[in-house]
Amino acid sequence: MTLHGQNFIGAQLSARGQKTFFGHDPRAGKELETAFHEATLEEIDDAMNLAVDAAPVLRASSPETITGFLENIAGEIEALDDRLIDQAVTESGLGRDRLTGERGRTVNQLRLFANLVKGGSFVDARIDPALPERKPLPRPDLRRMLIPIGPVVVFGASNFPLAFSVAGGDTASAFAAKNPVIVKGHPAHPGTSELVAGAIVRAVQKSGLPAGTFSLLNAVDPAASIALVRHPAARAVAFTGSERAGRAILDAAAQRPEPIPAYVEMGSTNPVFVLPGALQERADAIVQGLSGSINLGAGQFCTCPGLIFGVEDGTFRSFREKLAAAFEQAAPASMVHPGILKGYEQSLSRVRSVKGVAEKKSVKAADAAKAEAPPVLFETDASTWIASEELAQEVFGPSAIVVRGKSEEELLEVADALPGSLTATIHGTPGDLRNYRKLVAALEAKVGRLIFNGYPTGVEVSSAMHHGGPYPATGDAKFTSVGTAAIYRFLRPICYQGFPDESLPPELQAANPRKIWRMVDGQWGKN
Repeated sequence: MTLHGQNFIGAQLSARGQKTFFGHDPRAGKELETAFHEATLEEIDDAMNLAVDAAPVLRASSPETITGFLENIAGEIEALDDRLIDQAVTESGLGRDRLTGERGRTVNQLRLFANLVKGGSFVDARIDPALPERKPLPRPDLRRMLIPIGPVVVFGASNFPLAFSVAGGDTASAFAAKNPVIVKGHPAHPGTSELVAGAIVRAVQKSGLPAGTFSLLNAVDPAASIALVRHPAARAVAFTGSERAGRAILDAAAQRPEPIPAYVEMGSTNPVFVLPGALQERADAIVQGLSGSINLGAGQFCTCPGLIFGVEDGTFRSFREKLAAAFEQAAPASMVHPGILKGYEQSLSRVRSVKGVAEKKSVKAADAAKAEAPPVLFETDASTWIASEELAQEVFGPSAIVVRGKSEEELLEVADALPGSLTATIHGTPGDLRNYRKLVAALEAKVGRLIFNGYPTGVEVSSAMHHGGPYPATGDAKFTSVGTAAIYRFLRPICYQGFPDESLPPELQAANPRKIWRMVDGQWGKN
């Protein structure tokens, strides 16, 4: 299967633009041979207009059709077999086992959404039957449910070539909500994106859906990204990446003549609080777990723990020394792209510029030609951290800052100063939780997921998962990009008043032919 480097405008291949770019093998330190054509404004317009044509067909499609479509995508991705993994390994520098697991996560979440569609209750049907005899005024018949929002623009992420890319959770949830999707592929893994896009196109055809159900556009120029967000056909945007790029997308979506929601996931420091009881019980295990979590995948996780706080005493001092020793022995690893390494190095320089910050780094040399990132552990005190805005910003890579607090009160001061984050972690005992109740309450206001005696890396794809958080972690803390609740980003409510039963969607008809859960007169049931 030879790569062609063209854009997918529906099922048609297109390469009208003169500008091209190449993938990169970070471990070999070289460009790959296939030239990928950047999408032109005309190609963007064609893809968006195709999506507009597809939207009403998708909305009218049966749950069985959408379920089959999602399952067909999963099957087509699996059919790519080693070809897909080989390409992803080459382009990302990530390990084969990691990417094989990521492929499993990708197809599993497609099937998870297929089951959600099959069940049907996600439409949140609510019915208030007419009360014609009510005094002083009768109540009309009111029936409310969620419907598709329309064409969704999805931006692939650099650090997950499969699970947060072309067929990742954003795409899967938008398809499950019966929306067409236009993906702007990430230039860090264009060949992987092309292979997965081909799988989706085949699934579209196999499922009998219109060609505009899916398009893939290649681009490096940020102007193309903004053009997609500003296109009048776009109804929502999903993005995972840096705060700088995410903010540009958020602003572009808000400044349109007709603003649209932009669900952007951006910077996250994922603070960890190590409390006294936990250190007394298992300091060595926490050192091992934290070091592994921070350095996993060269730290290229949005949930990588970047800040570690504790109250300074002999036990915490010993913990700091052991964690520093672990970092000195940690091995550098290739980042997914030289541009990501450059960003990491700039972030390290920002932290180093703050007076009162000490540093320990790996004694093992990193090879810049292979885009290898050196593990770095910084250390400072709480007053320095609170006074230095630079230390509260994300460092995307294998690095963390250990912060010494003088007391529980100073830890609370730190918690209040934290920016919004995807996660926060507390290592402690039940007694610690009782003693630090105010800390728990403070962290609840700062994050979307609060972890006890665990590590934030590793995000379960499930119904109860929330992968979001207050700004700058995301643009809207109410929504998740992981798990079945991600579908609610791409639906909107509509209320039907006084409609005859046969003209209503099946989910709102009196007989409840789909047998879904509904709220009728304030009571949940399958009636």
